[in-house]
Amino acid sequence: MADTQRPISADDALPPVEPPSAAFLVQLFLVPGLIVAIIVCVWLAFHWLAHLGNDPQAYVRTLQRDNEGRWQAALNLANDLRGPGAAGLKQDAALARELGRILGEEAASGRSGEQTETLRLYLCRALGEFAVPEAAPPLVERAAAASDPQTARAAVEALSVLQTNLAAAGRSLADPEAAVNAVLACSRSDDVPLKSAAAFTLGVLGGEAARDRLRALAGDTADDVRFNAALGLARQGSPDAYEGLGEMLGLADVAAAPGDAAAAQSRRYKRALVVVNALRGVAMVVDATREPPPAAIVDRVRAVEADPVGDVRAGARALLEKIGRLASPAAA
Repeated sequence: MADTQRPISADDALPPVEPPSAAFLVQLFLVPGLIVAIIVCVWLAFHWLAHLGNDPQAYVRTLQRDNEGRWQAALNLANDLRGPGAAGLKQDAALARELGRILGEEAASGRSGEQTETLRLYLCRALGEFAVPEAAPPLVERAAAASDPQTARAAVEALSVLQTNLAAAGRSLADPEAAVNAVLACSRSDDVPLKSAAAFTLGVLGGEAARDRLRALAGDTADDVRFNAALGLARQGSPDAYEGLGEMLGLADVAAAPGDAAAAQSRRYKRALVVVNALRGVAMVVDATREPPPAAIVDRVRAVEADPVGDVRAGARALLEKIGRLASPAAA
């Protein structure tokens, strides 16, 4: 009885102390350390890619490597070419030629998958941001590749940006006919986004062949194709644009549907963008012809003067003032 009532000492209450095993130490220190190291390495890699703009050849070296991170370098280059202080990069003909070579090799490789498609897209986008004619041939080649409509669309869109940059610099495409022919072929594609992009770019490139095709595209069954064709004709100063511009101006505001607020907001944004572009299109034709638009167009402009979207209202008022000045004796 006396033994059962003996007090329990601290040594008896605690389990025996044993040295930690190697497995325990690995779990405690090594595994978390490896995780932290991996995170730091990934962060440093992206940080390095984000600052390649100081050395154009660093972009080239990265893009020449056969790894999954190349698309990020192409994206960063495209962003740098659009950013402030990019005048030097835009004039780098050697860099444009090298990027075009990489794009051509990538297209000829036969590789597929999201990483490869993204790389081609951003390479096209980067080439479009240049202001040298050397950037055009690889874009024309990719636009003519009907087997890859996604890359063709990126190339067509890039050609419109390149043409704008070249015009601003007082330059022109080395072979404008080849560019127009490639985009004309894209405008006959069954791929609606590609056809829509082609309609927009034809308006930027200009020329009689482009205008003839835009007149045909103005009657296309797809809204985006018709609207881009109308804007292309307006950019060329053609009164043939008025029919499509009138349709764009007449788009009704989108009412919010119960339980579908996000989708309705997206449709409202697109509708407002279409109407604002239509107002700009009418202004382009008015500036080119120095004549007021047809009465039906003026009526539609007046109708959107009370639009619920502020940018639409402001654009309509500015256009009506332009038309009023054109019709006044002082303007004559």
